[in-house]
Amino acid sequence: MKLSTSGLIGGVLMSASIALLGFAQQATANPLNGYVGTWSGSGSVKLDSGKSERIDCRAYYTSRQEGTDLNVAIRCANPSNKIEMRAGLTYSGGAVSGTWEERTFNATGAVTGTANPASIKLSINGAITGSMSVSLSNNQQNVSISTAGSGSGLSAVKINLKRQGG
Repeated sequence: MKLSTSGLIGGVLMSASIALLGFAQQATANPLNGYVGTWSGSGSVKLDSGKSERIDCRAYYTSRQEGTDLNVAIRCANPSNKIEMRAGLTYSGGAVSGTWEERTFNATGAVTGTANPASIKLSINGAITGSMSVSLSNNQQNVSISTAGSGSGLSAVKINLKRQGG
């Protein structure tokens, strides 16, 4: 099933939600513990055609099971649509796995990868396939997603988020 450009953007933004999980500067046995909180920021989505669209995002993260799992809720908007995304992630021994869904366009998938206190690297599968990396400096996340060759019509997503509140 082919998704519309809006649906593809939604799928990529959902995948981005998984990466929008900055790591805390504090040393911790489980990097998911540093995700909890509210984040906001902006970035861009670049289409294969070369056209770029700005996106604004707000992210909410809550911990389950003493930090081994994480619930993610992301709302993003760009000039052409609004996106509502959810993800459930699990961390174990340096590995991250989980599922994602984009509710507006009914897209789903899975992620696998690695995490440490300074970065995260993921493979994205499902309605969108690709790779993702996240780095953290202080309370700011830099997210980069590549979907080259996925047939999605999208070539890149770049988002910068800052932790809100304290």
